[in-house]
Amino acid sequence: MTPLHTRSHPGGRTVHRVLFTLCVLALLAPSTASLQARQAGDSLDIKIGQMLMVGFRGLTVRQQSPIAQAIRDYHLGGVVLFDFDVEKKEYGRNIASPMQLLDLTSGLQELSTVPLFIAVDQEGGKVARMKTRDGFPHNISHAYIGQVNNEDTTRYYTDIMARSLAIVGANLNFAPVLDLNVNPTNPVIGALGRSIGADPELVTRHAALMIEAYHAWGVLCGVKHFPGHGSSRDDSHLGFVDVSDTWSDDELEPYETLFARKLPDMVMTAHIYNREIDETYPSTLSSNTIDGLLRDDLGYDGVVITDDMMMKAIADHYGLETAIKQAVLAGVDILLFANNTYSYDPDIAKKTFTTLKALVENGDISPERIDRSYQRIMTLKNKLAAKRAER
Repeated sequence: MTPLHTRSHPGGRTVHRVLFTLCVLALLAPSTASLQARQAGDSLDIKIGQMLMVGFRGLTVRQQSPIAQAIRDYHLGGVVLFDFDVEKKEYGRNIASPMQLLDLTSGLQELSTVPLFIAVDQEGGKVARMKTRDGFPHNISHAYIGQVNNEDTTRYYTDIMARSLAIVGANLNFAPVLDLNVNPTNPVIGALGRSIGADPELVTRHAALMIEAYHAWGVLCGVKHFPGHGSSRDDSHLGFVDVSDTWSDDELEPYETLFARKLPDMVMTAHIYNREIDETYPSTLSSNTIDGLLRDDLGYDGVVITDDMMMKAIADHYGLETAIKQAVLAGVDILLFANNTYSYDPDIAKKTFTTLKALVENGDISPERIDRSYQRIMTLKNKLAAKRAER
């Protein structure tokens, strides 16, 4: 199977041009040394901007488009790309073909003085933003990986997905999913085939193989959804989710083992409430969960990113300022505003940037707290630059 379908792009271009352009981008990529050199003198604005990742509309990027202005004016640390626009109920939001996607990611990177995280949810199966009908390779679900339980199969299909991401300039995949299939009827995990299985050892073994395959192609992995969404009965996209009576410590095992091997590049939080961990806040806003359970108990000191802060589990219960403040104080490093739920906000980057900056200027969040997140983010971007340089 070829890494990408070789059908022609309008204008006679083919995937061969994709491969050539990828080589050019690798040569132009900033070195680890250059990223470290600029780090020491970066302003508060740059540090705050690096803590933000947003979604936007558009198959191309123009100099005066909202996302271009946001990257330039607010120093965004990353973007997240989708094929389907939820509010419009139509495809063609950011992804339409391999060549179009490469052109988009290249244009985005050219706008930024600090290399961007360009993220997608390319889990495979029902959660795959790069679809076969648009010229991308066939993919398989996490559930299929667990059912087959063959390490060669896992490596083979993950290698194909990893190549397809690297070729089009996406450098961060929000995968693998570490949620255990505790509740097979779970509407957002088990029922969608997003879990490798219910056995922690099975999930850990195949997740490790997947991460290694992505790393081989210079693609970072954001594992999810900490501390475990697999036992839930409800969907946090739609509202409050309580796992207090269904969650167990077993759901932490994949994280603990993979952390010991230093494999995950980033951890995404779940918008779930568990009174056994925190009686007040859901995991994304919970210092007990992030600074306590994740960092202190499990020893993870890498980048923590929220799930989409515009999902109803957060947006319907907390104002923007409260949600941002509590997430950062809880230990989050990157605030994700996917901007692809039920209403689109072209000014979301400006709103989140100005809100977070005001919280720092007012003394609600210390500059030192911002610095800690910034150092973690830049350490990961240095790692990404080194991985790309190796290829």
